[in-house]
Amino acid sequence: MREKMKKGFEHWHVVTVYLMIYDAIAINLSYFLALWLRFDCRYTQIEVEYLHSFARFAPIYTVICIVVFLLLKLYRSVWRFASFNELVRVVIATAVTGILHTVLITVIFERMPISYYLFGTIIQFILVLGVRFAYRFFLTLKSETRTGRKTNVMLIGAGAAGQMILKDIQSARESEDKVLCIIDDNKNKWQRYINGVPIVGGREDILANCEKYKIEKIYIAIPSASAADKRDILNICKETKCELKNLPSIYQLVSGEVTIGNMKDVAIEDLLGRDPIKVNMDEVFGFIKGKTILVTGGGGSIGSELCRQIAYHSPKKLIVFDIYENNAYDIQLELRDKYPDLDLEVLIGSVRDSRRMNQIFEDYHPDIVYHAAAHKHVPLMEDSPCEAIKDNTIGTYKTAYAAMTHGCKKFVLISTDKAVNPTNIMGASKRLCEMVVQTFDRKIREGKADELPRLFTHGEDGDLLENVRIPENVKTDFVAVRFGNVLGSNGSVIPIFKKQIAKGGPVTVTHPDIVRYFMTIPEAVSLVLQAGTYAKGGEIFVLDMGSPVKIDLLARNLIKLSGYTPDVDIKVEYTGLRPGEKLYEEKLMAEEGMKTTPNHLIHIGRPIPFDEDEFLEKLQELMQAAYSNEKDMKQRVAEVVDTYTPEEKKQPIAV
Repeated sequence: MREKMKKGFEHWHVVTVYLMIYDAIAINLSYFLALWLRFDCRYTQIEVEYLHSFARFAPIYTVICIVVFLLLKLYRSVWRFASFNELVRVVIATAVTGILHTVLITVIFERMPISYYLFGTIIQFILVLGVRFAYRFFLTLKSETRTGRKTNVMLIGAGAAGQMILKDIQSARESEDKVLCIIDDNKNKWQRYINGVPIVGGREDILANCEKYKIEKIYIAIPSASAADKRDILNICKETKCELKNLPSIYQLVSGEVTIGNMKDVAIEDLLGRDPIKVNMDEVFGFIKGKTILVTGGGGSIGSELCRQIAYHSPKKLIVFDIYENNAYDIQLELRDKYPDLDLEVLIGSVRDSRRMNQIFEDYHPDIVYHAAAHKHVPLMEDSPCEAIKDNTIGTYKTAYAAMTHGCKKFVLISTDKAVNPTNIMGASKRLCEMVVQTFDRKIREGKADELPRLFTHGEDGDLLENVRIPENVKTDFVAVRFGNVLGSNGSVIPIFKKQIAKGGPVTVTHPDIVRYFMTIPEAVSLVLQAGTYAKGGEIFVLDMGSPVKIDLLARNLIKLSGYTPDVDIKVEYTGLRPGEKLYEEKLMAEEGMKTTPNHLIHIGRPIPFDEDEFLEKLQELMQAAYSNEKDMKQRVAEVVDTYTPEEKKQPIAV
């Protein structure tokens, strides 16, 4: 490094010396040419007195100019990036030296012709400035020659963010992009120019100008636009087959972080067109701060994001619990790197193991539990229904029982819209989880917590845990939060579509009319956290997922964003609904009704009444049947969940 710095200094020193020599020649040549022009470009016509005065003053003026140039740092600029600041300093230097030349040569030697003073100053300015900006010009020319043809770019957005992106592209020596036109919906900006680039029209002119300018890449720099406007513009852009880049956040504009490096590939969620979900983070902070929190399934898609957001809100202690050690290890490394002061505990185990769950609650006494551990893949659970009941339903019961017996204040179950009128065993098992939560809450409120069976004598648990006792004043609030599909989660449709596109297709969709609700992982988790602050016990919170999205349209948009044409470059194939799959998902059963909360995106369903004692008896029978791996598990579940209608007809399994 030291050797590199030494070589860099030596290079700068050599360049400075050469530039000083050039300036010494240029400033004297300037005034000589001015004198020569004054006498009609005939050297023999120049009066001897003027020549003698010029010659004697030249050394003095050379020293003056070099000193002034040094003071104005004209030898310290990086001229490959010469800009307005350098121009101003050259103007000042020329003005100062021009005045000094006029005064000193007149006072010391002789009064010269007026044109001599005027043209000498002008020529000096041109020669001094020209060599400096010529350096940048030749470097740019050399760069363009070396990198070959530039990529034709359209910039959408002539506001502050767009101007910053344009400046960054034009000033970056290594950039292979060339902005040829700008799109902006403000009609007052049309037919005007920004840094030499024309503003050619609004969003309706995108397609025509992409063809006119042979655009290959589109940069979208409209971070302050509404979600609906962004969606409309992106829907137009995706028809162009151009590479799309998006500046996603208004925060980057405020913080001044607007560069090419901040541009991200347009993601499929950008086309959903939903305004960002707003959560009262003060409520969440007050709810979480200073508390010990357990997240089961903490290494999964939802669980890991819960851990991230909880860690950000200063808990007393965060316990990450997962059966899959690789995921748990990944989130452990991430949290320890980002929050070095966080009191973090990462534990491995199964929610089906009562002894393990009771040990964790006995050792750490968590105040809040977010229960995200579950089997969630619909097709896989259809083939392994007993495992869905063991892990989802019985695992939830055992975790809830441990929470109740150890004084946990809140137990939040992560549920799904597939629990509404389920047609698959996964959804039915999650509906059973909701019934477990409602049963615990009802029994506690009625002072009958001791009527809840332990369910410890089956499966992995071995003997009855004699030391487990139910406290006299149980105060645990049990609630469930229900939402739909989460973009980017493990096993979700978009990563699968991307893999199929990368292989050249086909992209498989189960049915052309199938629709789903979608939400990003951070949005879903932030709403889960706020729903926990509203929990009083027994509620089923329902998150507003916005408008449903057709999976067929989602697949075709993703193909277009990848630069292909659906059914031409990449085929879309329909494979038929999978076992237990519905054309559409319901967020709430009709009988449940709806209540509002302070956050209009979080609703409370009115629970459907059922006989809790009868449910508990049947639940024990389900557990015994699950651990015996009975083959009629779906029919047994249907007897408990009367809204469940299992579909036994086998159909091809596809995405």
